[in-house]
Amino acid sequence: MASRLTKFGNDLYTGARSFDFVGKRKIWYAIAAVMVIASILIPVIKGGFNFSIEFRGGSQFQVTNVENTDTAKAQDALSSVVPRAVAHTTVVNGDGVRVQTDQLTEEQTRQVAAALAKAYDVPATEVASTFIGPSWGADVTRQSIQGIVVFLLLAFIAMALYFRTWKMSASAIVSLFHDLIITAGVYALVGFEVSPATMIGFLTILGYSLYDTVVVFDKVRENTKEEMELSRRTFGEAVNLAVNQTLVRSINTAVVAVLPVASILFIGAFALGADTLRDISLALLIGIVVGTYSTIFLAAPMYSQFREGEAAVKKHDAKVLSIRPKAAKAESVAVAAE
Repeated sequence: MASRLTKFGNDLYTGARSFDFVGKRKIWYAIAAVMVIASILIPVIKGGFNFSIEFRGGSQFQVTNVENTDTAKAQDALSSVVPRAVAHTTVVNGDGVRVQTDQLTEEQTRQVAAALAKAYDVPATEVASTFIGPSWGADVTRQSIQGIVVFLLLAFIAMALYFRTWKMSASAIVSLFHDLIITAGVYALVGFEVSPATMIGFLTILGYSLYDTVVVFDKVRENTKEEMELSRRTFGEAVNLAVNQTLVRSINTAVVAVLPVASILFIGAFALGADTLRDISLALLIGIVVGTYSTIFLAAPMYSQFREGEAAVKKHDAKVLSIRPKAAKAESVAVAAE
């Protein structure tokens, strides 16, 4: 089995076996467009994202050392003080209940804390209350958006300077937007809270996706520079060869990254009830998978398309294609002579 995988990787690197990522780019573009449109429509249909209290502001109560974590008790306790209040209740760490609701007055906060202590039969000291104002939520939202925008801008500039072409940067940034939108769409679909930990996860997956893209583009630059001089392949074929040569590496990197993140999500979050881990691990899990996909199927084919319209590339491709019939005829003659 190992020898087969080794041979498979060697065949991809030498070009003996190849997947046509660049030639079939219209298919990948169509798939990416469908996923992006669906990811945009999901929050619209579902009425938006489930933002955490850090973004929307409000009052939060956390009851600890609870024997019965029935969340209905929390809603009843809140309704006894504020009849029409709507609460978002979750079980925390298996023996706690967290209650989030709209902004309450100081008196209402004291009454709700007392009602929760009574409902869960715990001392008043086991009920902690916090308040986050709307201005704080707006500030967190603004800083999160600014962080992502600054990251994308710096990534564009860094790649343009490193690869000495804005077309690679543009391809990479488009794929990053693709990753971000799809990950956000998945969050809206499953209804997980979008918290500051989620934003950290978003920035992390953008960094991972950019790293994977840089590795592939580095090989693309190496191949296209050589191919332009040796005239053995068209520009698109040289780009496609680079993607195939780094394919096994990209997949291996993704698998190694996904396994621990999946463990954090399914064991740490679902089994142990660590909500913060759930927020960041879902973003990482989806982002790693989508980021690997976008590098292979979107960024590299898009860069090839951007460059194929250049006069020098057109001239090179025409020269390669014009030589091939002669080379094929010469080869057939040589075979016949043998």
